[in-house]
Amino acid sequence: MHSPSPHSLVDLPIRRLDRGDLAPCADLCEDRGWPRDEHRWGLLLSAGTGYGIDAPDGKGLAATCLTMPYGSDLTAVGMLLVAGRYGRRGLARRLMRHVMEAVGDTPLALYATEQGQPLYEDLGFSSVGRAERVGGHFGAGGPDGSPSASPSRPNTTPRSSVTTRPAAADDLQALVRLDLPVFGADRTHLLARLPAFADRLQVAEEGGELVGYAALWPSGQTEVVGPLVARDTATAQALIAALAATTDRPLRADVEARHKELLGWLLESGLKSSPGTTVMTYGIPDLPGDAARRFAPLTLATG
Repeated sequence: MHSPSPHSLVDLPIRRLDRGDLAPCADLCEDRGWPRDEHRWGLLLSAGTGYGIDAPDGKGLAATCLTMPYGSDLTAVGMLLVAGRYGRRGLARRLMRHVMEAVGDTPLALYATEQGQPLYEDLGFSSVGRAERVGGHFGAGGPDGSPSASPSRPNTTPRSSVTTRPAAADDLQALVRLDLPVFGADRTHLLARLPAFADRLQVAEEGGELVGYAALWPSGQTEVVGPLVARDTATAQALIAALAATTDRPLRADVEARHKELLGWLLESGLKSSPGTTVMTYGIPDLPGDAARRFAPLTLATG
């Protein structure tokens, strides 16, 4: 049996994905050497819109793409994956064109790998920043090097009067209020799912006011820190230290490259750099919101 020609491949229908596609999506991640992450796919497909092309050989999905809508303000694009056996045959471009038509005039944002960046540039996306990936076992204590507080107790650092504690159910409204000007678009539909999705959701407060929050969620054998929103670097450090104290697993984070002080602290704390991504936009000159308080995304696919 002949494999499909490039022409016939790009004529394959695109369909909407649903939770019944969790295993095929995870299989495609595994095919590309990523963690299977059915847990993450569950969040993405419930809060966002997934698109897929079924493999013509009947073995799962040939390609996927995910959009995460934030009203008319922004749509994030991610999880653009093509099975190895169908690579370089136009499927990624086909899915991206489909997504761009589907969202209409809504601005787009994505995190591009080095391999994917030429395609996005060709489609009209512009580079507006970088995210640096760091990972490994977190060896330091608090930001001053002292041991972190117990996970069951608030963690206070000498460098600021900020206290961190596990989020409570009635924090959600304040968390959304804090997040809106930082992210620049309403992501209530995503944040409301965080308590069930994350292993840990930590908030930072000062004088009874929320000044930051961060989540810790599982990805393969790793725990991912994200989103990370904080008033300043010291607050971000306090949140990461508190989260790190709750797990023995290695951590991973995609930190916006402008936050050099935080990146340096993470490297000093035992994490290592690995290839990062380029932040790209279409239809807007830069990401909305307050970049100074936006330290890390929930996942690259959510923007």
